[in-house]
Amino acid sequence: MSLDKSLVDNLRKTNGSGKVILSLEQKGFCVSLFGDGTTTEREFRDPEELLSLIKPSSVSWIDYIVDDLARDAPNVVASLGFGPQIAESLLKGQSQSGYEDFDIEMGLLVPVIYAKGFEVTIQHLLVLLKRDVVVTIHTTEATRFFRLRRYGKIFMKKISRKKTKRDKITHILIRLLDENNSRNFDSLRGIEKCADVVSEKLSNSETPRDEIGKEIHAMKHALMVYLNGLWQTIDVLNTLRYGDPELLSDNRRLLERIGSLVIETNYQVELAEHMSQVLASGLEVMQSIYNNQLQILNNKLALIVTYLTVLGTAVLVPNTIATIFGVPFWSFGPEFVNTYLVIIVASTILSIVISYGWVKSTGLLPKRAD
Repeated sequence: MSLDKSLVDNLRKTNGSGKVILSLEQKGFCVSLFGDGTTTEREFRDPEELLSLIKPSSVSWIDYIVDDLARDAPNVVASLGFGPQIAESLLKGQSQSGYEDFDIEMGLLVPVIYAKGFEVTIQHLLVLLKRDVVVTIHTTEATRFFRLRRYGKIFMKKISRKKTKRDKITHILIRLLDENNSRNFDSLRGIEKCADVVSEKLSNSETPRDEIGKEIHAMKHALMVYLNGLWQTIDVLNTLRYGDPELLSDNRRLLERIGSLVIETNYQVELAEHMSQVLASGLEVMQSIYNNQLQILNNKLALIVTYLTVLGTAVLVPNTIATIFGVPFWSFGPEFVNTYLVIIVASTILSIVISYGWVKSTGLLPKRAD
């Protein structure tokens, strides 16, 4: 399994006593709550190692990392006692809503969004539930719960022993979905930081338009991918909220917390759409600047053409006069040279004045901006 440096750092985090929270050799983590209120946690590689731990517990949460979700998850699911149909239905896209409920077990396929600059990728988190266990399966790139693993015991102890198993399972599920939403929102912060760099380039008139255009397109694409992930998340949460699954609690307060997750995700959608609107405004401003530059260039070209027209007229008139005087029909001696020069110069000046006055009176001469 290939791990990047940041993941290795997370895997090597230690608690106060120096104990490694999760070693490179361990791919899974399990924390269990027992009927007497005590908790225990364990790292493992083979899911079958947990069967003896899960069975006597009141409720357990298992988090497992795989190299390839579609390829490896079915084996992990089978090892933990789940039926093969639920994982197959979710991972092969047979369930368009990312939700499957088989009464005694249910599953969710939740989008996991992470971004590096404007490169936004959507992976998926597979969440499976039975009467006394919640299982999360994801790839290395889609890691979500390293921080939650560190506080697994504390998290479990906050669940009251008096609650029913359905309440406990629902409580754990909501906490996991909330953590995933929070990590997804971090991706929007990353996009916003990169967008600030683009806005700085927009404010610089010397930045090449080609470069700005490419970056704005990348930002727009990143927002669209991010919004697509959020819409999928809302679809899953709404299905979970109104699907009335048998495994989850009917407790009104817990159901309201699921509703609050939907509201929170909608807020993220609104923020992303607002960024998209700001981006659209930036594109309009950029287009206006570009059009203004084209207009300025057109005015300069029109001014040049006007002056060339005046100069052409000024040369054409005396050239015509000189041609006429050069016809053999006219016979002028050397004494006519001064008169000839005066006529040429006078006709040149007169043609310049007349042509310039006509161009200006017709409005063909561009007006200079003050």
